[in-house]
Amino acid sequence: MEAVLSRSVQIFTPTCTHVRGMATLKDIRIRLKSVTNIQKITKSMKMVSAAKYARAERELRPARPYGKGTQSFYDRAEVTQDDSKPNHLIVSMTSDRGLCGGIHSNVVKAVKAEIAEKKVGVNFKIICIGDKTKLVLQRLYNQNMFYSFNNVGKTPPTFADASFIAKTIMESGYKYDFGTMYFNVFKSVVSYNTTAQPIFSEESVATAEKLTLYDSIDEDVLKSYNEFALASLIYYGLKEGACSEQSSRMTAMEGASKNAGEMIDKLQMTYNRTRQAVITRELIEIISGAAAL
Repeated sequence: MEAVLSRSVQIFTPTCTHVRGMATLKDIRIRLKSVTNIQKITKSMKMVSAAKYARAERELRPARPYGKGTQSFYDRAEVTQDDSKPNHLIVSMTSDRGLCGGIHSNVVKAVKAEIAEKKVGVNFKIICIGDKTKLVLQRLYNQNMFYSFNNVGKTPPTFADASFIAKTIMESGYKYDFGTMYFNVFKSVVSYNTTAQPIFSEESVATAEKLTLYDSIDEDVLKSYNEFALASLIYYGLKEGACSEQSSRMTAMEGASKNAGEMIDKLQMTYNRTRQAVITRELIEIISGAAAL
């Protein structure tokens, strides 16, 4: 046993060890250059996000009537849905891009909160618009994933994109009784709200109490309008989410640039102090050597 233990003793001694807190001038200079490059990137991303935000806000204004008009119809017709029915549909709307704060995680939290409140026996399906929610929800609820759409956020959303998503949902064959769409609603440059928008099925609209207020509504008209209403809500959510994302990314990059600037100041001060200490030590060695002679 003693022989075995003796062989396990470490006989190699490293020739170079790093002492914490004893950074050299080269280490500080490399770190300073790295943080400076990061600050350049964050400033560039802020400028790009500012330009994209201005365009997104300009395109959001004509897109809001699509969502507001559909919501007004549902409110006046008093369309309702029962959450006690078994088949539920959840649509989470984000994008594929990050570096924009917690705007995507807030949607994930809202979806997780709704799922946690589901009663036993409820069958729910999840549709992810954007990879940011898909990566999280697929890991947690892989058996309930229904559809996912990527390449969201790379270009400004259009009504054709919303129509394609709505057509996919309508032709999926899943007859949902209760539907909810989660997305971010733009408020200001530094503010947005994560909103839950009901998605009504064709049966819910057909059984609305005050649907008779609207004349000439037969089965074909109701089906066509329901398809258009779903596409309008998705288009409205995509535009609101895009504007919220760009404003949040602009704010996040501004904060990152500010933090990088503060770190650069601290590193520059540390570099100057370390350099002064090195110069002082070398002077002391020179003076001591001259005095010894």
